[in-house]
Amino acid sequence: MNSPAYTRAAALPGIMKQRIVILDGAMGTMIQRYKLGEADYRGTRFADHPKDLKGNNELLQFTRPDVIREIHEQYLAAGADLIETNTFGATTVAQDDYGLGHVAREMNVVAARLAREACDKYSTPDKPRYVAGALGPTPRTASISPDVNDPAARNVHFDELKAAYYEQGEALMEGGADVFLVETIFDTLNAKAAIFALDELMDNTGERLPVIISGTVTDASGRILSGQTVTAFWHSVRHARPLAVGLNCALGAALMRPYIEELAKAAGDTFISCYPNAGLPNPMSDTGFDETPDITGGLVEEFAQAGFLNIAGGCCGTTPDHIAEIARRVGKYQPRCVHGGLFSGLLAA
Repeated sequence: MNSPAYTRAAALPGIMKQRIVILDGAMGTMIQRYKLGEADYRGTRFADHPKDLKGNNELLQFTRPDVIREIHEQYLAAGADLIETNTFGATTVAQDDYGLGHVAREMNVVAARLAREACDKYSTPDKPRYVAGALGPTPRTASISPDVNDPAARNVHFDELKAAYYEQGEALMEGGADVFLVETIFDTLNAKAAIFALDELMDNTGERLPVIISGTVTDASGRILSGQTVTAFWHSVRHARPLAVGLNCALGAALMRPYIEELAKAAGDTFISCYPNAGLPNPMSDTGFDETPDITGGLVEEFAQAGFLNIAGGCCGTTPDHIAEIARRVGKYQPRCVHGGLFSGLLAA
């Protein structure tokens, strides 16, 4: 049961054995810098939509593609190897909150094409750039009750999530994504629905894309919201044979360190990714977060020096300057070694 034969981004595992690969930074907090209003989100297409749309960042690929394109290109210019599509909330489950579930598929296709065009513009034979199709957690949880008085209550079910993620993955693939990134996981059952959907999609299409899985430790307990330690989380998703597993969001790098170290020890047969927030939220900061590029870059450098990393980037509050500093600092270190090759120790199915 070795690593799958990828039909896209086939060279990426080899690159990750040679150097630490750079992921881009935040999309949402970068969009906030543009100080867009309701009219920017609506454009002409959604001018008469009955619900407020400001904050639905995934709509901007329709109404302000110039903003999304510019953000992608800033990260690529900063040295990113992988850029994420602006699709964190582009599932029918998430878009139904805005009454826009019916455009979710198109939203993903357009977002992937924008990222694809940017990557193609910046790619060179020595430094190919890859589109990471982002699949967010949705605002609903399959294993946690939204009602403290009814532990059995659920506001979404596995089959609904699986269908939504299948549609999203198919659209991202159509738009030109090279990699699937299942990220900011706070409920492992939601992630399992995404994994199941992507496996089914790739079986049905014959395409095989690398999958990166990234969980979120929500507090100092060292657990994701649905209760698992990072080691337990890894063993819950290991069957997907992801190209990389890691952590992002929630905590800044300083607080994330022990959990990345734990994951790097537990997940011996795959690569490790890490893209922390720029510290803790700070409304007085230009980015909305505490850390400057120098601080975040120094903390992530320490992870690289300790031998924890294969992919490094940034989440909330990070900017192209943060990513450029991370790239500069981690570039002097060897990537974490995967002993014996990806999943070489697993028995064939």
